Amino acid sequence: MQWPLNVRLRGVVLVVGVLCASMMGLAVGTAPAAHADGAVSGGDLTVAESLGARELTVVVRRSEPGPLRIDVVTHTGTAPGTLTVTAVPTDQGGEKSSGTVELGAQPGPYSTTLRVDHAGPWELSVSDGQRTARIPFLVAARVVTPWERAAYGGFFAAGVLLLVALGTALISKRGWPTLIPVGALIAALTVGTTGAVLSGSAPQARPAGSLLDPTSGNIGNPYPERDLPLTTNYSRPPANLTVRAARPADGAAGTEVQLSLTDSATGRPVDDLLVTDDALLHLMVVGPNGRFFHRHPIRTAPGEYRVELGLGEPGDYAVAAEIARRGGGVQLLRSALHVGTESLSTPADPGTVTPAPGSATLTATEAIAGEPTTLTAAFGGAADLQPWLGMLGHLIAVGPLPDGVPTGVGAATAPIWAHAHAMLPLPALGTQPPDETVAAYGPNVAYTFTFPQPGRYLVWAQAERGYSVMTVPITLEVRPGAVQ
Repeated sequence: MQWPLNVRLRGVVLVVGVLCASMMGLAVGTAPAAHADGAVSGGDLTVAESLGARELTVVVRRSEPGPLRIDVVTHTGTAPGTLTVTAVPTDQGGEKSSGTVELGAQPGPYSTTLRVDHAGPWELSVSDGQRTARIPFLVAARVVTPWERAAYGGFFAAGVLLLVALGTALISKRGWPTLIPVGALIAALTVGTTGAVLSGSAPQARPAGSLLDPTSGNIGNPYPERDLPLTTNYSRPPANLTVRAARPADGAAGTEVQLSLTDSATGRPVDDLLVTDDALLHLMVVGPNGRFFHRHPIRTAPGEYRVELGLGEPGDYAVAAEIARRGGGVQLLRSALHVGTESLSTPADPGTVTPAPGSATLTATEAIAGEPTTLTAAFGGAADLQPWLGMLGHLIAVGPLPDGVPTGVGAATAPIWAHAHAMLPLPALGTQPPDETVAAYGPNVAYTFTFPQPGRYLVWAQAERGYSVMTVPITLEVRPGAVQ
């Protein structure tokens, strides 16, 4: 029996429809979600802040237009009180949003919820009534790559054309008009499937604000550099660091260290720092007798940072600031600071504890210049270490140090300042890494570092437990290698 042409075409349309649905499901199932720098777009932003006598970690949770949750994690020694938190747009009209965070006596997370009404660059101010930390952050936009547009557009068109083809096959008395929407359906399906397959292997969109200064106009563009000349240089000149010491404005004990960052080419304030290792700026200070500070100054204005330290010992201090500028890599800026005899008070550093003698040790394999050395910090106790600054542990090494000079002077002129890490287990793709509320690691933390020169080094290993940062020091002699 010979079926009429229009009946046969209806069967063809049905077969193509089933094939279309199966291929759409397969392609959509293989198309990845949009990620940025290993995390879901609009993921959490964590920034450590040394706000006066409080050591805080400010967490901006999944910053997308709408409700914005802010968590403030306090550390041991942080006084209770009220913080005022405000989100302000920085590049176009929009409404700011304010709230308060009531810090309790127990260390841990305290929250409030703000609201942001559009994607783009914003600034989060955190104030205790006397000081205000200003944290730049981005409210994420939905980033769609060209491959995803092709996939979504092709599949949508295929769905519409499938209905058109079915309708044409049912109502047309002649068979040939049905071939037109069927052909277009196959073409649309091909485009959609190709886009979905390419989206799984094509380079992911660059994180917003990593190269270009972000605006509300370009934050949703996966490749904003396409609109710029091919000769565009994304690198930024090195920054200059100026360090000053002053008494805290509120009359508190200790010393306020003031840092100014300026562009070495233009002399203008540097205000394009990226959050790296959960901080805008990592400040490391070594005192006259080897006392070590690792703190995170608050940004008070473009290029201006402040932190209060217990520099009660007069003498010379070595200062190092670790930063990352937009469009560039990490820079380590070095300076020195002299503290006179007028600064005699030494307040305790919030969020830090000194382990009891024998409760924590730092040991190293034989240290030979030019060869990897493994250093193991044994903090004792249970496996309850918490992530700090996005890592399981931090290792800072300074040297080689000359003999017969104060430690602060020797550290200021030491050729090597190293900041190494013990990494956390990698999270699953698209998931948030663990934060400080997770206590499930250690108690031994291993670091690997290659000392490039022989000599005497001061080394500090750091990890967090119970919202307190523990610091274990060691003096390490690195002997010459075979080619030294």
